[in-house]
Amino acid sequence: MNTDLETTLPLPTGDRDALRLRVQSQLDAKTKPLGALGRLESLTVQLAVALGTDQPALHAPQMVVFAADHGMAARGVSAYPAEVTRQMVLNFLAGGAAVSVLARQHGLALTVADCGVAAEFEPHPMLARLKVPGAERGTADASRGPAMSDTQCRTAIAQGRRLVAGLPGNVLLLGEMGIANTSAAALLMVRLTGEPLGACTGRGTGLDDAGLAAKRAVLAEALAANAQATHPLQALAALGGLEIATMVGAVQQAAASGRVVVVDGFITTAAVAVAAALQPAVLAHCVFAHCSQETGHSRWLKHLGVQALLDLDLRLGEGSGAALAWPLLESACRVLAEMASFASAGVSQRTS
Repeated sequence: MNTDLETTLPLPTGDRDALRLRVQSQLDAKTKPLGALGRLESLTVQLAVALGTDQPALHAPQMVVFAADHGMAARGVSAYPAEVTRQMVLNFLAGGAAVSVLARQHGLALTVADCGVAAEFEPHPMLARLKVPGAERGTADASRGPAMSDTQCRTAIAQGRRLVAGLPGNVLLLGEMGIANTSAAALLMVRLTGEPLGACTGRGTGLDDAGLAAKRAVLAEALAANAQATHPLQALAALGGLEIATMVGAVQQAAASGRVVVVDGFITTAAVAVAAALQPAVLAHCVFAHCSQETGHSRWLKHLGVQALLDLDLRLGEGSGAALAWPLLESACRVLAEMASFASAGVSQRTS
């Protein structure tokens, strides 16, 4: 499998470094002790660099929930039946899910992308139909062989790119839905990081000890059945999900067009990790909203060299953590734009 899915990011490294220093200098001149706003300052700098401007402003934020079914769900790797994927898509569209509530609260435009849900939905203004030919009802069972073909995987990535290219704004917030997708994400973590399966596989939607042991056994079968899938794109096709592959394309397009990407939890991190394995520079555009309760998430963030903004013991997915972190991004831009400097406010600076 070749790597022609890489994209060109808009701001050269040297320009990014100069911009980073310029914005930090502006922050240092604000009416506060140096570094007193802590990680909010580093977030401000990151947003400025991602957007390519020393006056970062966020507009028309787009929350996209990528949904798909997984053949591996039939192996009992989730505490919930596969039917819940379809039911939750309807809940999103009806405005009743947690992410629906939070999106309304924070003024986030919500799109639900059907990347391969085992159902057909009536047209809806919030619904984007991104089904992949031959995988309209989801992936195959990865414990028996590849979840997707190379062509299906590439088509899903292209769908994600096209979706984001057609959305307004300069911020993409990632959400997902798919029964068994913590299994797909755990498999990708094993393959991409080399961490042991036990360290990557958690309880997902709430498995008990017996269910967790059974899940890990099924995932071990999937790793063995797809042992030759070692390149990130091969691993994505063999072990991933259609919603994860579509998110990979979405992240690529968002970075290439100079947007900020707000990453939710464990499954969205899987998509970003694949995109970053192909092109490490996309990470500069990614703000990691929270560290979830899912086993392995904190380790994966460490592998990526990033730190999440929040730690609220969340394990819902949907983009809920990304929505909760959103006000911090707005605040990071506002302190730079609206906070007075020592000179403009006539406030004396430190003397020692």
